[in-house]
Amino acid sequence: MSPALLAERQNEVYRRLCEVIDPEIGVSIIKLGLVYDIAIDAGDVTVVMTLTTRGCPLGHAITEGVRRMVESLAWVTNVTVHLVWDPPWDPAMIR
Repeated sequence: MSPALLAERQNEVYRRLCEVIDPEIGVSIIKLGLVYDIAIDAGDVTVVMTLTTRGCPLGHAITEGVRRMVESLAWVTNVTVHLVWDPPWDPAMIR
């Protein structure tokens, strides 16, 4: 995949993730700084992200929202949401 196409696809995923809202806070996961990386290999997309807390009661809803939004892109064949806890989320990450 060319660097230009990769950048275009990463931007598409990023825009979709802007639509995923943390239901408790009412802010997108992008604005909260929860998404650390978007990796693309052909139609496979991996979103590396965290949650505001390890015990987030709506964590499953958020990760499923990520999966659904990214899967809605026509060129995507597989989505992996990889939750990480390092670095830990901090309110200073809010944009």
